[in-house]
Amino acid sequence: MCAVTSTTPAASADIADIAAELTADEQRLVAWIEEQAKDRGNAVITVAGDDQGAGYCFTACAWALHNVPEAVVVGLPEQMGPVLLDAYVDRAANGEIFEVGTRYDDFFDGVPVVFERVAKGHYPQYFGSAFLIYPDGDFPALQLIVATPEGKFPWHPDAPAGFAEWQPVLTESGDPESWTPGVDGP
Repeated sequence: MCAVTSTTPAASADIADIAAELTADEQRLVAWIEEQAKDRGNAVITVAGDDQGAGYCFTACAWALHNVPEAVVVGLPEQMGPVLLDAYVDRAANGEIFEVGTRYDDFFDGVPVVFERVAKGHYPQYFGSAFLIYPDGDFPALQLIVATPEGKFPWHPDAPAGFAEWQPVLTESGDPESWTPGVDGP
């Protein structure tokens, strides 16, 4: 069970207390997340876009099961996000180290991806259901930012109009903070 990170009696009691406080819908969601994590190695939760912003998807249980940061991707077509997140978790769980600010060209043919750390202030919006697994919000998270097929990231001055709003960078500033674009990152 991915919610259990410790088998001490106190930890088991804490989890039982948390589970008792969940609604029936939340309990069903936790069961689904845990079933997905058991069957697939992680769960991917998809949130549809609306008039307030782009759709996104995120992982749950990658940290609990593999000691791999949870991840989010924003603004990709619905079928692409889960594929990208599953590939990330599979590769990271098998020992591959991903560096923030490094361009990766091997997730999608010809379309670069870069990683950035997610600021804790974005956790409630972009990892909401993960708080059912990590009630204290104590987990690391990365954003996988996908360029256009022409290789333009949201912060590039010649990126398509609206691209930065469609795929926001989830740092405190809204810009890459772990590296400087064009200097030591894409």
